[in-house]
Amino acid sequence: MSTVEELIISSKTAQKQFEFASQEQADMAARAICKIVYDNAEMLGKMAAEESRMGSVTDKIAKCRNKSALIWQSLKGKKTVGIIRRIEERRMLEIAKPMGVVAAIIPSTNPVVTPMGNAASALKTRNSIIFAPHPRAVKCTKLLVEMFQAELEKIGLPKELVLGLEQVSIEDSGALMSMADVVVATGGPGMVKAAYSSGKPSLGVGQGNVQCIVDRDVNLGEAAEKILAGRSFDNGLICLGEQTAFAPKEKFDEFVEEMKNHGGYYVDDPEEVAKVREGLFPEGGPISREVVGLTAAQAGEKLGLDVPEGTRAIVVKADAIGRADDLCREKLCPVIAVYPYETFEEGVAMMVVNLEYEGKGHSIAIHSNTPEHVEYAAIECSVSRVIVNQPAGTTGGGSPTNGFTPTTTLGCGSWGNNSFSDNFNYEHLMNITRVGYPYEESYLPNPELVWES
Repeated sequence: MSTVEELIISSKTAQKQFEFASQEQADMAARAICKIVYDNAEMLGKMAAEESRMGSVTDKIAKCRNKSALIWQSLKGKKTVGIIRRIEERRMLEIAKPMGVVAAIIPSTNPVVTPMGNAASALKTRNSIIFAPHPRAVKCTKLLVEMFQAELEKIGLPKELVLGLEQVSIEDSGALMSMADVVVATGGPGMVKAAYSSGKPSLGVGQGNVQCIVDRDVNLGEAAEKILAGRSFDNGLICLGEQTAFAPKEKFDEFVEEMKNHGGYYVDDPEEVAKVREGLFPEGGPISREVVGLTAAQAGEKLGLDVPEGTRAIVVKADAIGRADDLCREKLCPVIAVYPYETFEEGVAMMVVNLEYEGKGHSIAIHSNTPEHVEYAAIECSVSRVIVNQPAGTTGGGSPTNGFTPTTTLGCGSWGNNSFSDNFNYEHLMNITRVGYPYEESYLPNPELVWES
């Protein structure tokens, strides 16, 4: 069994051999990583659901297949070797360089697609990578490492470009982060904090709690369908899944009926609402592990509700906003809170309150045909992504329906205590050398003109 130090040495050695690889070799490596997941989506998706004991087999298979294709498509044709940009007007060149050994912390919620995306970006930029698996995804990670290594050997590259910790412990994960050159941490707040405390450059993610607002000018049935699609995907495990939906007061009952028509189970009886709240967040503490990643029917049983099989999500009427009601927090199962608003501005203000409680910096979803309302919400909410007229849970991480970069690692900016507010991609794993030539004629600003407005 290799120690962390031995893994780091092997990884650094392989990376040094790969450091001056051609663009073609880097592309072949990244493609191989994505293609092997695409080709084995059914086996890997099933294994991820079974080992983690969370989520939907069908959705995990779809995620393996779709994300692998989307991520490779986003990497194709991008320059990551040698001179990647010439800025003629500034007489400058930009040259891409690798960072070295990437430590990737893998979450239990995404034990296949996250390592795939991290590895593809790392190899595209001529880095090596070492995975630190979650205790609920050790077998999955080990198999992925073996599969990735076999593909690398086929194209004549060192298999040690991809490695994984062979035992799972907080100590080993901490040691890996402190010895690597850069850390990508996708996981809970504790692990992300540890990454930022490692002394190495780190790309960590923030907590999700996606707030959703439905405007007066949209088709409520279409909005309900999209919201439930995002909320129910992978049994509600996705950090981008809609958590609280706000609808106009005069249309609230109609909105609830559409949520029921599209597969929602509505709860508004005060006693049942209290059961949901206490079952999800016992004594106001962290979410109960008993419900995470279950179907709506399974979660309902745990919560003391008779929810029919096939229900997409439990739709519960929140009593209050923000810290006044735990139902406004992130719920890692197919449960969504709903709440009426008077004016659109009031609805946005309530989203802000919920985000301040949990999830600031991540994402919001808006269903509206009024650009001014979309822009108002985007300006008012401290988030990194605003997903318009789409299911947030399935599209905010990149989709054929929008321009978001395909990823499973979502930065939340300083709002979420993160170093970036973007969808993680290969550009985050490159160092850039900038070459500056002198201008043909030097200049100083005209002191009489420079301060004029």
